[in-house]
Amino acid sequence: MKKSLLLTAAAAALLALPALADTAARGGLSSEQIGRIKSAYQHTPADKALHNALAGTDINVLALNAEKKNNFDTHFSHRVPSKGITNQRSSGRCWLFTGLNVLRAQMMEQHDLPMLELSQSYGFFWDQLEKANLFLQGIIDTASLPEDDRKVDWLFEHPISDGGQYTGVADIITKYGVVPIEVMGESATSQATTRLRQLLGWRLREDGLTLRRMAAEGAGTATLEDKKIEMLGQVYRMLALTLGEPPVEFTWTRRDKNGNAVDTRTYTPQEFYRTYAGNDLKNDYVMLMNDPTREYGRLYEIEYDRHTYDGANWTYVNLPASELKKMAIASIKDNKAMYMSCDVNKFFDRDRGALDLEAFDYDSLFGTEFGMDKADRIRTHASGSSHAMTLVGVDLDDKDNPKKWLIENSWGKGANDGHLIMTDGWFDEYLFRLVVNKKYITPEVAKILKQTPIVLPPWDPMFAPEE
Repeated sequence: MKKSLLLTAAAAALLALPALADTAARGGLSSEQIGRIKSAYQHTPADKALHNALAGTDINVLALNAEKKNNFDTHFSHRVPSKGITNQRSSGRCWLFTGLNVLRAQMMEQHDLPMLELSQSYGFFWDQLEKANLFLQGIIDTASLPEDDRKVDWLFEHPISDGGQYTGVADIITKYGVVPIEVMGESATSQATTRLRQLLGWRLREDGLTLRRMAAEGAGTATLEDKKIEMLGQVYRMLALTLGEPPVEFTWTRRDKNGNAVDTRTYTPQEFYRTYAGNDLKNDYVMLMNDPTREYGRLYEIEYDRHTYDGANWTYVNLPASELKKMAIASIKDNKAMYMSCDVNKFFDRDRGALDLEAFDYDSLFGTEFGMDKADRIRTHASGSSHAMTLVGVDLDDKDNPKKWLIENSWGKGANDGHLIMTDGWFDEYLFRLVVNKKYITPEVAKILKQTPIVLPPWDPMFAPEE
């Protein structure tokens, strides 16, 4: 046995020799090439000191540009009044928090309310049910396609998520209204959604397979849709058990800025929305995008990117960042906050609450240059929109040019009382989406909105849900 093992090992070694010799020719790394690569690390005293430091310290601590901490200006020439920082905790509901934060600022201003927070759990409940329906109906609609079809595969890969974007805000609030947070508060599950998302995904994938098998066996559309409603009943039960059942109506007392009761009424969620807001979230607003990988001045639509089956696909106007800034400034000057989204974890100094391109000096730390521009970062999946927040302020110079921007975040208290300060340079590089009321758009944007949209696929990397 021992001899046989030795012979086998020897034969394997002999067979491997030609492969080693041909490694470089086939694109692998030869010993000579590895030697050249290793020579880049010179073992200088400076390299040794850096290695010692990096071995036990977070990279961002060592790359932090200490000079930027000095004279950090927190003044803003124009700021939308807001009160009370929300906290999405361990959930991907930033898109919903942001939409509700924009809405509550408007409601507080219009009705002179001292404080108002809208229930995120209420909107999330209906969002999850509607997304479940969107998936199951999509499975029915694509039942005739093969299992390895790109759209079928995409549906099963993304049956449901807690992330989203402005389309969801418009779809859910328009259909279901809103309620104050004291009417439907947070639960342990709404504040930490990972397990629920996983379980709903399991449930929906299994139900999706059932629907495809039924279709393959000859079930008609009516039968499949009846089965879908039965399946959604189980989803509703899971949501009610973890989030609580949404109210059909509720009684709420409006108070003035001194806390005195002004009016007590019973509302449905839709009546409450119409009474205290009432604006058309679908038609009064437009999403602007800064995506330099695609042609500016064009209208785009993302296929299958909505939160309700009967909702509208996500549609946006692609523009240079300078054009987004003009409309953002007009909105802030008129005391109107905006939904925005960005790649929040790039050059983010949490201690200062600053989004600043000069916050970290990775080039000096590693002796290399990270030189991709925004378009190249998008093309190579190095950057994309990951988080939605509320744009509430801008600091303008004496020529009305922006120096920095103020953002209301949904991560609870922190630096700047839970706000982030974004430099104008960071805006150019890492802000992607902005939603503005149409009364602030330019005549050029109004013309673009009349174009027939260019339809993009739902799996495009730029359009992952914001969390």
